[in-house]
Amino acid sequence: MLSDYESLVTNRTGSMFDEDVRDNLQPLKERICNSRVAIIGAAGSIGFSVVKNILRFKPAGMALIDISENNLVEVVRDCRSSSDLIVPDEFTVLPVGLGSTEFLRFFNESKPFDYILNLSAIKHVRSEKNIYCLIRMIDTNVNYMAEFLDKLGYGVKKFFSVSSDKAVNPASLMGASKMVMEKILLNQNKHPFSTARFANVAFSDGSLPFAFLKRIEKRQPISSPRDVRRFFISHAEAGHICLLSSMLGENGDVYFPALKQGSDEKTFSEIAVKLLEKLGYEAYECSSEQEARQDVEALIAKKKWPCFFFDSDTTGEKDYEEFYGVDELVDFDKYKNIGVIKQTSDGVNGEALDAFLRFVKDAKSNSGIKKSDYVKEFEKIVPTLTHVETGKNLDQKM
Repeated sequence: MLSDYESLVTNRTGSMFDEDVRDNLQPLKERICNSRVAIIGAAGSIGFSVVKNILRFKPAGMALIDISENNLVEVVRDCRSSSDLIVPDEFTVLPVGLGSTEFLRFFNESKPFDYILNLSAIKHVRSEKNIYCLIRMIDTNVNYMAEFLDKLGYGVKKFFSVSSDKAVNPASLMGASKMVMEKILLNQNKHPFSTARFANVAFSDGSLPFAFLKRIEKRQPISSPRDVRRFFISHAEAGHICLLSSMLGENGDVYFPALKQGSDEKTFSEIAVKLLEKLGYEAYECSSEQEARQDVEALIAKKKWPCFFFDSDTTGEKDYEEFYGVDELVDFDKYKNIGVIKQTSDGVNGEALDAFLRFVKDAKSNSGIKKSDYVKEFEKIVPTLTHVETGKNLDQKM
């Protein structure tokens, strides 16, 4: 089971937020039981976990929205096949994308929702590798959300949109886009909102640990950086922190896991070695990708798995992650294992945000706009951005 692998990374067999959820069962029931909840990005790794957590509190109605039709079908089948989940009579499933005409029509033509959770995101640093991918990333993480909130014909009790630990002092444009998202939420006053800055979700779709499992399944070598340290949480923990933030967070709150820098992080190479050990193999370190690809079957037959571990040199990678900045007010007393950043709109420049949104919209069809122009615009909104263009990206790695 996936949870068996997750514990290799998190060093936890249960959710670190179990106690916080148990302590807040009554207010969670009060908010969810008679409410209508819409979840955007419901078929992703985090989204699916959130769906199951919400269903356990028996909402009056639910809408699941995700552009991935196949994954969305599996979410529905799983929910309806689970003995501990009750799917409400008012249950809508839509394979449509955030930002589309049909998406906005659905919300404005449906009975209003009390809670809307946006888990749709471009989360990988590799997504800023060129101008075309960068445009889509900004649309998904920033533009489409801003347009939706502006055009939604009613106010909600709470709007939740997932952020990232990479938003703090970002080294990537992906991280900067999440910080811009937070600022846009702070700058609007139509919808109360909260968010969560995540650690990496262990073995989530598209993640490097997930890729390790795929390489092993396909009997291919493993490759990863040895010097990049990351915080990790499980799928269950991802669902719990979204549940608590979206339902119990006050306006402007940013939730994050109370993990300790310097002790709770892991490198990807450490994870690869532990995973191989669990599966009965010894990591056999190679000096190059070419060497790792050679004699794969011969090494595997000897219970050795070829691995290429390297020092990171790709654009946008940060050696470590952090959940909050030095100037942010943090409450560590409300929960046992969650920190809460108390954000306000003070210092948010609405005119600058509007100018940024105009730029990225106009730049989409302007072939004269380069990636460096985007970097300059991001720096105006996120002055802590330290973007270094190395000319290398993760698609050039094995």
